[in-house]
Amino acid sequence: MSKPDQTASPTLLFYSYRALTRLLAPFAYRKVSAKLAAHGVSDRRQRERLGHASQPRPDLAASASLIWFHGASVGESLAAITLINRLHSRLPGNRFLLTSGTATSAAMAVKRLPDCAQHQFAPLDSSAAVARFLAHWRPDAGIFVESELWPVTLAAAKARGTRLALVNARLSAKSVTGWRKKLPTARFIMGLFDLLLTQNKQVAEDLLSLGADPARVFPSGNLKAGAAALPHSADLLAEMRAALAGRALWIASSTHKGEEETVLDAHKALLQDHPDLCLLLVPRHPERADEIGSMITQAGLTYAQRSTGAALTPDTQVYLADTLGELGTWYALSPIVFLGGSLLPIGGHNPFEVAQAGAAVLTGPGYSNFIETYPPLIAAGGAKEVCDATELAQAVDLWLTQPDQLQNARDAARHYVDEQSGQLDIVVDRLISSLGLHMPERAP
Repeated sequence: MSKPDQTASPTLLFYSYRALTRLLAPFAYRKVSAKLAAHGVSDRRQRERLGHASQPRPDLAASASLIWFHGASVGESLAAITLINRLHSRLPGNRFLLTSGTATSAAMAVKRLPDCAQHQFAPLDSSAAVARFLAHWRPDAGIFVESELWPVTLAAAKARGTRLALVNARLSAKSVTGWRKKLPTARFIMGLFDLLLTQNKQVAEDLLSLGADPARVFPSGNLKAGAAALPHSADLLAEMRAALAGRALWIASSTHKGEEETVLDAHKALLQDHPDLCLLLVPRHPERADEIGSMITQAGLTYAQRSTGAALTPDTQVYLADTLGELGTWYALSPIVFLGGSLLPIGGHNPFEVAQAGAAVLTGPGYSNFIETYPPLIAAGGAKEVCDATELAQAVDLWLTQPDQLQNARDAARHYVDEQSGQLDIVVDRLISSLGLHMPERAP
């Protein structure tokens, strides 16, 4: 492996952070392991967060590499899996490791990772856990997705000679402001990466302002455009269509606290002209289901709650889908999807998943996490921006009553995604070149 090429030295703040995380690791583990246990994750797999591997390192052929991807949760892990599939098609014989931090991402990985890859929970960002992880897996390259800047992990991996990349990079304005207050440490962290691929030019400029090497920074679009469509259940889809019996349906997905009131007000307005219309409401946090159910009742609407097994009947005005792992089916069920996290300044959610399912997108103005995506998608006609219940109801009503316009929006959304996914080949080329990845040698 090549020797580390750091453009800045570790700082006192970095050493202080490393010492603090060492002290706090037992408390952090208690918290994260409890979360995993609540989702049925075994004790053995929980200990992966301390760097204890639950699987052996794969046997590699001569000159083959173990390429490590890390994403925080489901969205980042899906982007990572997209790149794993592309890299494997270009460099067969190499193996891949995906790490993430949540039970839902682990469950998704089991279903969607190819045979050339395996999943582990990421080690806590503390010296002992990271050391155990790296000693076992010995990755040749580490590719981190979006905003995963874990100082101890990155520094330890680089010190071992692991070549590092940050892909699909995005940093919130708050995060950039925070890093600028500790610029020497930011410069040290940026210098650990051999390649930084950003979602847009603004993020590239932010990374440069934090000390990243201009020769290593490239805007490359949002990799989520190239992710495979969310899986759906044909049986559930058929069941739901039978229950709807031809009723019109619209979806409000990934809604956050403070948004459901607006969605329900819009639905009440729509029911005046579309009395059989059904709203499928998918909260971002299913544990809020009881709170949302009370909200629906207070709005004077009837609802059925999926997690309790309640059936969707002709009298159901709102179907509360408080379950995980079924978004792909819901998106395939309706061509009209409002994405939450956007009526408030939360950052928005992934429109590519909606477009890939063949639906058109509605969003609020608070989509800062997808600032490179929504404006051109709206300009292309694949999405509409709404600000309140009145505008949301009007947008849904337009698409319900003018099917030609709805079809045009669906086609535009799909076309935009197809255009954006072409960036993947450029990303893969840069990863192969900058990280020194290559085809394993064939045995004589």
